Amino acid sequence: MNQKINRMNLHERVQIEKYLDKGLSASSIAILLGRHKSTISREIQNTHYNSYSAFHSHLRSIKLCSAKNYGRSKILSNKILLKYVLSKLRKRWSPEQISLSLKKTFPNQKSMQVSHETIYFYVYLHSKKSLKEELIKNLRQKRKTRGSRHTKAVRDVKISDRTTIDERPEEVLGREIPGHWEGDLIVGKEHKSAIGTLVERTTRTVILVHLKNKEAETVRKAFEEEFKKLPKLMKKSLTYDNGTEMAQHKLFTKNTKVKVYFTHPYSPWERPTNENTNGLLRDYFPKGTDLSVHSKAYLKRVQKELNERPRKVLDVRSPTEVFNEMILAKINL
Repeated sequence: MNQKINRMNLHERVQIEKYLDKGLSASSIAILLGRHKSTISREIQNTHYNSYSAFHSHLRSIKLCSAKNYGRSKILSNKILLKYVLSKLRKRWSPEQISLSLKKTFPNQKSMQVSHETIYFYVYLHSKKSLKEELIKNLRQKRKTRGSRHTKAVRDVKISDRTTIDERPEEVLGREIPGHWEGDLIVGKEHKSAIGTLVERTTRTVILVHLKNKEAETVRKAFEEEFKKLPKLMKKSLTYDNGTEMAQHKLFTKNTKVKVYFTHPYSPWERPTNENTNGLLRDYFPKGTDLSVHSKAYLKRVQKELNERPRKVLDVRSPTEVFNEMILAKINL
């Protein structure tokens, strides 16, 4: 019996394009996608363009001669389906999230179910020009690495008494036990403004933290405020990168009982959940803009929107659903 080949799909290729735009290496991308390094390297090297293009690479891989008709009849001929797909795309849902949601919402209606690849091709080939530009921008999440990782790493020496990720409990890696968070900042224009980001590893719940500045005391107090709102079940650890804004980590741990673990320099894959979330957030908070103009209320609206998106990894449930289920399960024990 022939072994089934696990071919790379369009969603993975879009992720590769996104990570390349962020400056990640083939090795790092391979880890994030769960692929062999040689597979990613070969995929990147096979491009016929000056830069990697997920769409064109996928067209070439499947030898799609009749690309103009791909996805046309299914979506354009069904007004209800078209309206559903467009409404979710405008909310920045990924094609995969939309496809899974359709199957869950309309389990017995084949006319209301399409693959994520059909949605990708609809966006690239059949949407109107203005809409196409908006949707492709959302899908690709094209941006470079946030700020300067090198600058952050140089400042690491200013953080004393750090506990590295090497000493973090093994239960964190498995994601089965909730309450372990990943944290970071997304930085604004000229590094003068920032928004704190916290992501719970098991439920993928996002918390956006409004910050007046990036000073260590400000960040500590703001993070403490958010953690104190959480039930005890959801307060176990925080994995952070090497930014000096977490210099007061010992006081943070004293006040919240949440232990902080620091990643190794230049290792964004050690906080994969947070890195992915920060990428999604750049759709709302573009790089090079002043983040101080956004109110706390607006941050919480974005937080709510992200937490209500269904996730494949959560069996097409939203982070909010899973978070609440875990809290209720604990109460009912």
